[in-house]
Amino acid sequence: MAPTDTARHTASSHMADALDQARAAGERGEVPVGAVIVSADGVVLARTGNRTRADFDPTAHAEIVAIRTACQALGSERLIGADLYVTLEPCPMCAAAISFARIRRLYWGAGDPKGGGVEHGPRVFSHATCHHRPELYPGIAETESAELLRQFFAQRRG
Repeated sequence: MAPTDTARHTASSHMADALDQARAAGERGEVPVGAVIVSADGVVLARTGNRTRADFDPTAHAEIVAIRTACQALGSERLIGADLYVTLEPCPMCAAAISFARIRRLYWGAGDPKGGGVEHGPRVFSHATCHHRPELYPGIAETESAELLRQFFAQRRG
């Protein structure tokens, strides 16, 4: 399902916010992935970047931290009607959490052939055992998202 022009503009705006979160994560030495969760009525419920190193927590991916924050803000374990914008295709762990949280729409930037869990790898949402499948919108700000990651890893290898 293709988003309308208005939805594309809104997606670009929220993805720009997610890219800012990814840049901030990279500056902290985290893998530069950012996530933003927006309620059905357009309120930003969470915005964050990866925190695995800062929190000494391998589950502190941007998506997981954002889901936790948004659920706390709403006082619910479900984010029905909420949309998630993330700069990198979610891994299998994050895809499962997205399903459990009942995220309505998932927008992401760069694909992740090595670690992704949506279009690559196990394709979590395609399994019959998946209880909830969000609408999927890949490739939003794909070039910028991929470039942030490329630069980050190039600096570490350099």
